[in-house]
Amino acid sequence: MSSTPETPITHPATPDEPLDLAGIGIGPFNLSLAALAHPLSHLRTAFYDQRPAFHWHPGLLIDGATLQVPFLADLVTLADPASPWTFLNYLKNRERLFPFYFAERFHIHRAEYDAYCRWVSENLPALHFGHQIDAVRWNPERETFEIDYTQLGTDGEAEALGRTHARNLVLGIGTTPHVPVPLRPLADAPAVPVIHSADYLDHRDRLLAADHLTVIGAGQSGAEIFLDQLRARPVGHERLYWLARTPAFAPMEYSKLGLEHFTPDYTRYFHGLPERVRDTLVPAQWQLHKAIDHDTLAAIHDELYRRTLHGGWPDATLTPGVSVRTAGRVGTTKVELHLDHTQQGTRSRLTTDAVVLATGYRERRMDTLLAALDPYIRRDAAERPRIDAHHRMVLDPTVTGSLYVQNAETHTHGVGAPDLGLAAWRSATILNDLTDTTPYPLPTRTAFTTFGLPQPPTPHTRTIPTQGSTLVPRH
Repeated sequence: MSSTPETPITHPATPDEPLDLAGIGIGPFNLSLAALAHPLSHLRTAFYDQRPAFHWHPGLLIDGATLQVPFLADLVTLADPASPWTFLNYLKNRERLFPFYFAERFHIHRAEYDAYCRWVSENLPALHFGHQIDAVRWNPERETFEIDYTQLGTDGEAEALGRTHARNLVLGIGTTPHVPVPLRPLADAPAVPVIHSADYLDHRDRLLAADHLTVIGAGQSGAEIFLDQLRARPVGHERLYWLARTPAFAPMEYSKLGLEHFTPDYTRYFHGLPERVRDTLVPAQWQLHKAIDHDTLAAIHDELYRRTLHGGWPDATLTPGVSVRTAGRVGTTKVELHLDHTQQGTRSRLTTDAVVLATGYRERRMDTLLAALDPYIRRDAAERPRIDAHHRMVLDPTVTGSLYVQNAETHTHGVGAPDLGLAAWRSATILNDLTDTTPYPLPTRTAFTTFGLPQPPTPHTRTIPTQGSTLVPRH
């Protein structure tokens, strides 16, 4: 018997009967929100994505690569472990619960997480793939958001135009691959493979055939790609370069107390800090989320060491502290990188046959999508949207609907914003705020660390009570 819950019939939203919540983008975060919203039968929800189906970083599902968070950081467990959309229920549904039990895995394969999310996405009725959102407006007369979309066919071509209405919105449009400015012209040239790590598996065979390959970036993706290429190349003829801007190929901060930076407690603390302090903190905390898993570093060293067993060193160069100043093509098949070494103050050139840019991601820009809402959006000193503690954009008071964001609030909520471990908690926070009830009770304390000092009581002028009134001290 399947343990997938029955799905109710959904109805299109009209101006007279709008959705309670419309989601734009269906990545893990909005998928989490949709899963937790599913049992709240009084809520009318719909989520839209222009892709034909759910896929999570398909270019990085390298064989053997695992998540950097435990399997409990699925879409729902940390808010509702009894939900039918847990990873464990997925295993039960696929009759894989006992094999998983005996495997004793705390960190699951990345491909398995993708398969789990696809299972959820294929069974939730509120998800609408093949819908490209074109514009979002606020209608003050009807007090709803108007969302224009284009329905796409399986070939990606437009089939129909439509409009839906919602009292509240949530943006989960994800991130986009970041290509450094010096390499952007080369990344668009077809002759020489200069590709972002997001597309790695699509180009893997071509990269393996390259006589000399350079990987740029010292995060987890760069490490996994370097290791994958190293393992597949012949001993003594690896012809691999690995360059990093960071001063070291550093391990990720994975101590128990260090991980408490990914708790709701730290998120609340960070949100309460002054803007200038927050802006200083985020780049300084790069080892919390942009460094390399210890096991991956150990595997790389083991593979390099294995190649020295019969004498000689592998033809692999690993150099941190390097930035790419400029880049250009040499002939029709090679790339020349002009390098700066920060600590030495020296410059050099490197000629290579292919480049993989493991240079991370940036929050996807919302300017075009939210152009019609721009006059209503309140911004900080750096012209970024202000986000409140409930993950809502701060809008003009004339807008009575809420506009929530997912993974677009690192500047206000800290390094936990893109972390899968906080997905269920944030989704529950949004639903609790949206419904003005508590369908998902959340813990008041989540960390042993106390971030910050207790705040002294705010001084106030003593008030003389009027006759018949009672003053109650505020603690």
